[in-house]
Amino acid sequence: MAAPLKDFSLILKLLAGIVIGALLGLYIGDHADGPLRNVLDVVVSLRHIFGQIIFFLVPLVIVGFITPAIVRLGQNASKILFTAVALAYVSSLGAALFSTVSGYLIIPNLSIATETETLRKLPDMVFRLDIPPLFSVMSALVLALCFGVAIAWTKSETMTRLFNELERMVSMLVVRIMIPILPFFVGLSFLGLAYEGSLSLHLPVFISMVLIVIVGHFLWMALLYAIGGLLSGRNPVEVFRHYVPAYLTAVGTMSSAATLPVALECARKSRVLSRNMVEFMVPLGATVHLCGSVLTETFFCMTLHLMLYGSLPSVGTMLIFCVLLGIFAVGAPGVPGGTVVASLGIVTGVLGFDQTGVALLIAIFALQDSFGTACNVTGDGALTLMLEGLFNRHGELGELQHGEPAEKA
Repeated sequence: MAAPLKDFSLILKLLAGIVIGALLGLYIGDHADGPLRNVLDVVVSLRHIFGQIIFFLVPLVIVGFITPAIVRLGQNASKILFTAVALAYVSSLGAALFSTVSGYLIIPNLSIATETETLRKLPDMVFRLDIPPLFSVMSALVLALCFGVAIAWTKSETMTRLFNELERMVSMLVVRIMIPILPFFVGLSFLGLAYEGSLSLHLPVFISMVLIVIVGHFLWMALLYAIGGLLSGRNPVEVFRHYVPAYLTAVGTMSSAATLPVALECARKSRVLSRNMVEFMVPLGATVHLCGSVLTETFFCMTLHLMLYGSLPSVGTMLIFCVLLGIFAVGAPGVPGGTVVASLGIVTGVLGFDQTGVALLIAIFALQDSFGTACNVTGDGALTLMLEGLFNRHGELGELQHGEPAEKA
């Protein structure tokens, strides 16, 4: 239970940061002419420093996680594994594109205030510490792709071990530095927003965003299961109906890894899935299939872009973002909010988010993280059904559960 407890602890810390920061910001705002206003000088400086640390680590996260993921795929590039990872990527990419189209249709109707209707202005920093990254986000991405492909081609054992060690080191940096300072970074950002007066202005929009993406999760899962049914010629309901315990467990634990035993049991109960395919795809999907998280992040990024910067991103920008986000989702670290952590580089580099935008994205994503995880886990059943249709349609890789015939779609 260590993993879900840690995930739950982070969510509580983020929520505490949001609440405490917002309340302090409102209180200081009500006493703007008193000595408490001097606290804002420290707040602005600390928020900048925490943001600098996070953005310094982002290129390292990209190289440290994406490169080993490519190397592992190259070393184990069997036909089924490649197809499974490709399906996971296509699902995540499709979810991002679905969210993008939905965003262009829905977000303009959310009555989002795009003007700077703030009552107060934050003071300038009394202390400024800049920590520039070693290289840019796009340089990190290209470097990771080149290194990963080259190592896979040459089968270099030395470089493979080196990047595996780098992955472990970066994981420690994420877990022991980036994750612990996130609640403080988010809390200080919300303090500033509350002091300015813009937090209460946008609160109804935040609630609407969360509700909309939860509906989007179920629509995307319905599409995945429909495609799985068509590819396999079997009834997708016979898979989906067993996944209710896994969905509820994921909502409660906020962890794909913690939900894995329940998800395996749920998939094994289906009469249209083989045990071999279940035990292959469900654990793999818990690692590489993050369609719900991707759908959520895409919609949130578009909404926050309009809210903070006055316009929706261009279609071309969103297409680039979706393609890259799908890659980052496959190689996302196994930490709470891993999709957002891994993709901070393209959020800032492609969409142009500043520290305030990143803080809002992390905070709002945390509020629905359990539902995004539940969508990820439940969607794995649909991908397993697709693999059944592609590789085990006639029982080539093993009989169906309980040896019962498959139900036709």
